[in-house]
Amino acid sequence: MRKILFGIIITLLLLLFYQYWTDRKEEQKAILQGSVLIQEQLANVGKLIVTEGHFSEVFTYQDQRSVFGEYLTFDKKALAVVEAEVQVVYDLSSLEYELDAAQKRLRIQYVPKAELKIFPEVTYYDVEQSVFNPFTGADYNKIQQQAKKSIEAKLQGSDLQKNAQNRLLSELSKFY
Repeated sequence: MRKILFGIIITLLLLLFYQYWTDRKEEQKAILQGSVLIQEQLANVGKLIVTEGHFSEVFTYQDQRSVFGEYLTFDKKALAVVEAEVQVVYDLSSLEYELDAAQKRLRIQYVPKAELKIFPEVTYYDVEQSVFNPFTGADYNKIQQQAKKSIEAKLQGSDLQKNAQNRLLSELSKFY
């Protein structure tokens, strides 16, 4: 009886040691995988952000997969709230100017076009999907691209770029 009890205790200790050892290896593996940083490109820039805006939009996405014509359909839809930070940026490194040191004058000859930077943050609500038509990563990317295009289209009709141009002239006049 003692030999059986001693065998069970040793077996339990070996199992606990094995479990501890494998869990420890998994933790180390997770730590190593999470600490990879990829540096693709660093560049020095001379850009001036003249206007910043924050926009919110409610976005509805629907997709339908038909089987046997229109008789059997599998729908998926999502309600997303898009909050975007928008910046109007001028690249001052491509600014062309002439400096007259004798008369202490600066003549700006060319001002580059404004760049519109949109940084959307999408939060998904009420995602409904079918087993035969599930959401994929491509769907989420498509929603984000459509939301960005929608915000960009709305910005074209707004006064944001006019305001940015006035702000640029105001900032450049400080040089004088």
